[in-house]
Amino acid sequence: MTWLDFSGQGLTSVPSVPPEVTRLDLYRNSISVVPAALWERTGLEVLNLAANRISSLPPGISALTSLHTLDLAHNRFDSLPDELGDLAGLTEYLYVSDNRLTKFPDAWCRLGKLRYLGCTDNRLVSLPSDLSGFSALREFRLYRNELTALPESIGALGALRELHLRGNRLTSLPSSIGSLSELRQLDLRENQLTTLPASLARLSKLDKLDLRWNKQLREPTWLRDFEEAGCMVLR
Repeated sequence: MTWLDFSGQGLTSVPSVPPEVTRLDLYRNSISVVPAALWERTGLEVLNLAANRISSLPPGISALTSLHTLDLAHNRFDSLPDELGDLAGLTEYLYVSDNRLTKFPDAWCRLGKLRYLGCTDNRLVSLPSDLSGFSALREFRLYRNELTALPESIGALGALRELHLRGNRLTSLPSSIGSLSELRQLDLRENQLTTLPASLARLSKLDKLDLRWNKQLREPTWLRDFEEAGCMVLR
């Protein structure tokens, strides 16, 4: 791997990138525009554009077929292109946290090999109705958004181990959440939950359930069974 690290250099534009570079780190600069020419570097496997001043991406990013990690967090995006869903090689991480996103594109659900998706600290009000395409996803971080509900298809994420939903506006959970048989951590802090679905009791691998700051929540009797089985339940 050839790593080009320009992090924290005060750059205002993307410098010239040699074709042999496979990892490009432009973290924490003052870049506002991404040139379309960057997508010609099709050997890139890791691209870090986090903590800049970028508000849009030019078309053509789907040419980065080798990319397995993409970090766009801490920028100024109010939308991101559907084209990100065409990055079939994106297997490790997609970070879009701390932007101004209001919509989660349906097209992203084509990222069937992605393991980690960080969408925290945005303005998302809903998720796509069909999340089943995220078949390899292990961590899904959605805390501090404006979600009021989860789709039933959340239960199709059979590989999911961590689901982080702190600081949304959820009043209930779909019963399908009990199908997340690999789930270890479920963070529900700072929502508006009043009940929990009985199907949660089926999550035999759950070792941490965080329910703090749901002031109107009526605790089901099976929570005590969870604790006796070794799950840490935080109230």
